[in-house]
Amino acid sequence: MTYRADPARYDTMEYRYAGRSGLKLPAISLGLWQNFGGTRDYPGAFEILSYAFDRGVTHFDLANNYGPPPGAAEELFGQVLARDFRPYRDELIVSSKAGWGMWPGPYGDLGSRKYLIASCDQSLKRMGLDYVDIFYSHRYDPNTPLEETMGALAQLHRRGKALYVGISSYPERETREAHRILKEMGVPCLIHQPSYSILNRWIEDDETVEACGELGIGVIAFSPLAQGVLSGKYSRGKDGTRAAEKNSSLGDNALKPNVLAAVDALGEIASKRRQSLVQLAISWVLRRPEMTSALIGVRTLEQLKDCLGAVNAPRLTADELAAIDAAARGGMLDQRPQV
Repeated sequence: MTYRADPARYDTMEYRYAGRSGLKLPAISLGLWQNFGGTRDYPGAFEILSYAFDRGVTHFDLANNYGPPPGAAEELFGQVLARDFRPYRDELIVSSKAGWGMWPGPYGDLGSRKYLIASCDQSLKRMGLDYVDIFYSHRYDPNTPLEETMGALAQLHRRGKALYVGISSYPERETREAHRILKEMGVPCLIHQPSYSILNRWIEDDETVEACGELGIGVIAFSPLAQGVLSGKYSRGKDGTRAAEKNSSLGDNALKPNVLAAVDALGEIASKRRQSLVQLAISWVLRRPEMTSALIGVRTLEQLKDCLGAVNAPRLTADELAAIDAAARGGMLDQRPQV
């Protein structure tokens, strides 16, 4: 059966400009980090991707190493593009990245020109695309001159393989320097993708988010739910420990009693707003004017529906923001990038 997108797909989603560019992204974007690898079949992937697009989610975020195994998410997304989304390619924002380990040897990791150019070519092949809309340096590499890493992004942009370029998990000083280098090359730094949530505020602590606002760089926050912690599924009294053990990317301190106590307190604030905790967490991330989009990851359709319930939610009041700060204070996580 041929997929036909919902004619009303743009009626309810909010769209925001990425910094001072002309590109708008949906307030909620869908990332394919951990849930679209080799264990996800085509029907399951299509159910989530098509539902998202039918609700105005136009931005799908990938990376070379997303899986498992690495590359599997791009391959699966490429199948959906070829079979069902091809007529809608010009309505989609597809992004990918390179910076983490992808293949053996000295050329499959970090920030060299060799790695980024080769990785982008491989990503395009896996997805069956001529270009990605956004290509990121996935992390700052202190051992490669930033001029080389940004030069690789500029080269991909000039060759038409990436319409826009961005950075991910760069601290404030490196963000400013990356912006400066790209500007001198005549290529804008469109967007920064850091981790950010109620319990993880490193971009506020080191003023990365303020730098992005000053420089006109958009911000798209990944892990707005602190990798599921702010869904409440690991809260006290729930059997979330075993599931957490399978999530190797959760930090060692993410499920300590003080964190779970903060989550419970935040859940009470969400209930008073008649929101789920998930929706409160997304609303909080989107409150900042610098924020272009909240990047979610979901395993089920029900999780996606819950996240989308945050679109056009009432703004948080000053009293609610103060209550959120007080509830979170004892359960903050330090997830700043290691440089």
